[in-house]
Amino acid sequence: MAWFYEWFFPVVWLTWFAYWQISATRVKTTTRLEPLPSRIVRTVLMLAAIGLLLSDRIPIPWLYRHFLAPGTTTFFLGAAITVAGLLFSVWARVHLGANWSRSVTIKQDHELIVTGPYRFVRHPIYTGILTGFLGSVIALTELRGLVALALAFFSLWYKLRLEEQWMRSQFGDTYADYSSRTAALVPWLL
Repeated sequence: MAWFYEWFFPVVWLTWFAYWQISATRVKTTTRLEPLPSRIVRTVLMLAAIGLLLSDRIPIPWLYRHFLAPGTTTFFLGAAITVAGLLFSVWARVHLGANWSRSVTIKQDHELIVTGPYRFVRHPIYTGILTGFLGSVIALTELRGLVALALAFFSLWYKLRLEEQWMRSQFGDTYADYSSRTAALVPWLL
């Protein structure tokens, strides 16, 4: 059964990533693309977060201190939260359809989606990914997970801020109205 604990999270995340890559081929043509330096900053932050979660050989001992007691309870709680978060991001991705992109973009015939998970938050894909990270961090129970979660948050927050500017310029008052009644990441909070 030790193999299950060792492989559960990598399999879940790799399955999610494979779906993400396959679905990336069915999108609208991009008319405006986020600058390369911005994409590089976000990618470096996210890769650092992933590296922290995966590596147990970083020569900084305090990263491996536990902030939660490790055990089956934290493992399965984290597993449930991770799966729920990633499924939420998939629901948002499916609902967004051909308007989706890896980077901040404006698509040809771009539509403002405000239904499905977009009724609850303006950036449900980011919410789902961060929830997935949170679950993985809970299961890991080590401080390096909290650092990884912070890096993932900053990466997605950076992207969110740029995306918000572009959506406001693309959709004007319609987006302003939508953002005034819908939270960015956490319903009724953030």
